Amino acid sequence: MSRAIDLIITYRVVKLLVTPFKKQAAFKAGIIDADGKVLRKFKTIKGGERKHYTMLHRFVFNLKRILKKVGLGSRLGGFAVALALLLKEDKSMVQHKDLIESAVISYLKEENLYDMLLNEVREIPDIKEEPYMTCFGVSVYEQNGELVSEDNYAKTL
Repeated sequence: MSRAIDLIITYRVVKLLVTPFKKQAAFKAGIIDADGKVLRKFKTIKGGERKHYTMLHRFVFNLKRILKKVGLGSRLGGFAVALALLLKEDKSMVQHKDLIESAVISYLKEENLYDMLLNEVREIPDIKEEPYMTCFGVSVYEQNGELVSEDNYAKTL
């Protein structure tokens, strides 16, 4: 039963991550702006609007803003860094890494985005150091306390 719940939560996280802020219900309700910045504090949100700005929403919106600051390079690299950040933040999720990757891939296939991501033109850099983690076949490195995809890490070498 817990695997099913984990899959549902994972699907929700991924769906929130890939949905632009402008298409979020919280944006339409005036809770966040187009960049995901909070316009109304949680304690001021009442009634039915609360379902559009739960703890999960706040976590994912913060994660999306962090990812935007990092500069993700390829979109697949973005997914890899997002997953690595999630796993770094909550070590108990590491046991579900394969399940999360499979849920993301299933979602991307359902939305006809998977082939597009795989066909992104990019060179895989030759890096001698060991990555912090590999997600979706993309190496993720820790640099100055931040997680970055192999593309962005190679630019600094």
